[in-house]
Amino acid sequence: MPESILALDHVSQVFKTRQGTVRAVDDVSLEVNEGQVLCLVGESGSGKTTSAKIAAGLRRPTSGAVRFHGEDIWRMDRTQFSVYRQAVQYIHQDPYASLNPVHRVADILTSPLLHHGILRSRSDAVRRATDLLEMVDLTPPETFLFKYPHQLSGGQRQRVSVARALTLHPKLIAADEATSMLDVSIRVSLLNMLKRLAHDLGVSFLFITHDLAIAKYFAWSGHIAVMYLGRVVEFGPTPTIINMPRHPYTRALLSAIPEPDPDLTRERERVRLRSVDIASLLHVPPGCGFHPRCPLFEQGLCDVQRPELTPIDRQLSVACHVVAREHALAPVG
Repeated sequence: MPESILALDHVSQVFKTRQGTVRAVDDVSLEVNEGQVLCLVGESGSGKTTSAKIAAGLRRPTSGAVRFHGEDIWRMDRTQFSVYRQAVQYIHQDPYASLNPVHRVADILTSPLLHHGILRSRSDAVRRATDLLEMVDLTPPETFLFKYPHQLSGGQRQRVSVARALTLHPKLIAADEATSMLDVSIRVSLLNMLKRLAHDLGVSFLFITHDLAIAKYFAWSGHIAVMYLGRVVEFGPTPTIINMPRHPYTRALLSAIPEPDPDLTRERERVRLRSVDIASLLHVPPGCGFHPRCPLFEQGLCDVQRPELTPIDRQLSVACHVVAREHALAPVG
C-alpha cells in the first residue's frame, strides 16, 4: 500500500477582516500518497489555494494538523522542518510575479542548491541548472541560463518555476493553477511535461485547478477532491468523479465543460441550478453551503443540517444529505 507523504488532518483556516470572520478552509482532511496525483477542484473562493499553501507550510492553519510522514510539521524542530520544506515545493499560479525580476535564470536555479548545501561550488550548481532546464524542455539550456525573467514568455517562465521546484529533489509538488495564466496552446505541453516528471521522478502532486477538464487530463490515474466554500463536498478516484459524479455541485461543474462535438453538447444532461450566485464566505448559508443553488434542495433538511463527507462506496465520499439517503435506501446487489 502506498505510503502517505502529506496529510491535512481536520484543517481549518480563519481570517479576521473588517467585514467579519472568513472561514476560508473548514475542517478539511486530505491525504497525498507516494507517487499520487491529487487534484483540488472548485470555483474561485472554494479554498483550494489556501489548502495548498497550508499543505506546503506557507500558512499555519488556525486549527488541525499538517502531517509529513505522520509528523505534525508545526511541532517539528528546525532540522525536521528543513527536511519537510525541501521535500514539499510550491509552483505559484502567476509566472510573471513568482520569479525575481533582477535575478537571471541561472541565479534562480542555483540559489537553492547552494543555500541548502546540496552542491558546494558555483560551477557544479550551474551544471545542475543546465540539467534542470533540459528536464523542463527549455533547450538548448545555454539560451536560457543567463536571461532575466522579462526576456522569457509566460510558458517559459512557468517552466523555470517548475525547474526551481525540482532543484531540491522534492517528494511532493503543490501546483497552484499552474496553467491558468498560459495560452491554451501552451497548457497541454506544460501538463504533458508535468505528467512526464511525475512518472520519471516519482514525484507526487497536489494540483489545484478550477477546471475539471484539466483535472481529468492530468490526474486520470489519481484522485479528485471537489471543494465548495472551504469544504470538500466530493472525493474519489478521477474516473469515478468524471464518469459517475454524485454531488450536484460536481455535476454542475462537469456540465459546464464545453464539448467540441455539437451533438454531444445537445445530448448532454444540463444541471439547472436554483441560483448562479456563489454565497459569500462572510455569510455562509446554514446547513449545506450549496443549498441555495442546489437542484436537490429539501427544505428543513439541507438548510438546517450540515452534511458530513460520507462514504458512498469503498472509493467515493460525498457530503450531501439527499445522495447519502438515496444510497442508504438503494437495494444491495
